[in-house]
Amino acid sequence: MDTVLDRPAPVADVASVSLADFAQDREAFAQALGHSFERYGFAVVSNHGISSELIARAEAASKALFALPVEAKLGYRPTGGGGQRGYTAFGVETAKDAKAVDLKEFWHVGRELPQGHRYADRMPPNIWPQELADFRAVMLELFAAFEATGLRLLEAIARHLGLAPDFFEDTVSEGNSVLRLLHYPPVQGGGPSIRAGAHEDINTITLLLGAEEAGLEILDRDGKWLSVTPREGELAVNVGDMLQRLTNDRLRSTTHRVANPVSERRGHPRYSMPFFLHFRPDYLIETLPGCVDAAHPDRYPEPITAHEYLMQRLREIKLL
Repeated sequence: MDTVLDRPAPVADVASVSLADFAQDREAFAQALGHSFERYGFAVVSNHGISSELIARAEAASKALFALPVEAKLGYRPTGGGGQRGYTAFGVETAKDAKAVDLKEFWHVGRELPQGHRYADRMPPNIWPQELADFRAVMLELFAAFEATGLRLLEAIARHLGLAPDFFEDTVSEGNSVLRLLHYPPVQGGGPSIRAGAHEDINTITLLLGAEEAGLEILDRDGKWLSVTPREGELAVNVGDMLQRLTNDRLRSTTHRVANPVSERRGHPRYSMPFFLHFRPDYLIETLPGCVDAAHPDRYPEPITAHEYLMQRLREIKLL
């Protein structure tokens, strides 16, 4: 089957919100974001506070990383750990229940922990490419900026759910969040593989930079694919499975993919930088009482820690 498309999917009517408006009217912002998450599981966020200058430096560092010789990159593959740090080669990751591999390579940066930290056994140390002198500094700066923006969005989600505004602060404090640098090379011909097969994210929320290059698509309730098209510098933000589980499916972790480009773009690479914001490893994901009623019985009566859930899912996508 040829997976190169003749035309992009129709555009999804997800909310487009500005974090600059949050300070002026927190409740209005929270409801706009929350309703989009309930309907589509996605929203587009502008004025998010991550500077364009930082984004440009991080993009340049990412492109320099993937331009390294294959042999050099392969030297940064971790042993064990489910690919949570360092390099994962092209053609390794496979979406859950998919047979064809994804057409991508990627690099993971996680939280820097001091020696002897209580989560050191569950959050491996970072791996840094020795060939790129500024890589570590810029990626840790971007990690911190993503985390700060994520906390503001989680406050809005808490407000939408009727929780205390700071409800999520403890749940993600020292969370096992991951910054992923992604490179999708030019598509060579047809075949069953696409850039990223249909999947749901494992984590709490995902903040994605680089989605202005077409390809990000979500599966709507009627089974049709719709495109999500942020403008340059905007974030695509989506709900992950952990938050869906916590909210008893009130907030949707929507199936999405990165489709192969239309024919005239098949010779162009795609780069993006998603930030997977996670709960702390020992946080117990237990259905929120406010999300359970007679019409919505508890779908997840057995609590599970965030770490246990992560390990379960990494095995499903063949990274463990």
